[in-house]
Amino acid sequence: MIAFLCGLVIQVDLGSCVVDVNGVGYLVAASTRTLAALPNPPEKARILIETVVREDAILLYGFSESAEREWFRLLTGVQGVGAKVALGILSALSAGELVAALSTADKASLMRAPGVGARLAERILTELRDKAGKMPGGSSGGFTVPVMATPVGSIEADALMALAGLGFRRMEAAPVVRRIMEASGPEATLDAVLRDSLKDLAR
Repeated sequence: MIAFLCGLVIQVDLGSCVVDVNGVGYLVAASTRTLAALPNPPEKARILIETVVREDAILLYGFSESAEREWFRLLTGVQGVGAKVALGILSALSAGELVAALSTADKASLMRAPGVGARLAERILTELRDKAGKMPGGSSGGFTVPVMATPVGSIEADALMALAGLGFRRMEAAPVVRRIMEASGPEATLDAVLRDSLKDLAR
């Protein structure tokens, strides 16, 4: 089993990335949070991996931190939650938000994730409610991408995810967001960064 990959991120797409490890390109599916945390290609990163072996394929799922991988394992243990749906949930909700949703039986929050309807949200709540308190509730370390990468949950990462939702490619938006963040300094806010990034990208 592959525990992690350390190599060059050479491509980032919607829902996956390609990591070059000594000349071998590994296709890794990941949540938007993990993808937003990756450095701009081609830069080096270390990604935690969950390997899923099927009769017809060996699939790799990547995570920016150990907490997200633990949640992936827990979510895929629920009947009806496959890897794709689990990644959708992890894209829509952070570890802390998942803990809060399960603790408060917040079905609406779970239904924000693609592929999660009312019935499946209810099943997730029923099966995982008692386990939520034992799960990581936020960034727990485990692994981080290089210093130049975007930290998960930062204004920069949130701005990149929002711009991706508006149709802008990460490779196009990342340098713009980073430049605006540097110009704004510690006073930067998500609203301001998004507004200025949209103005720049719309030119």
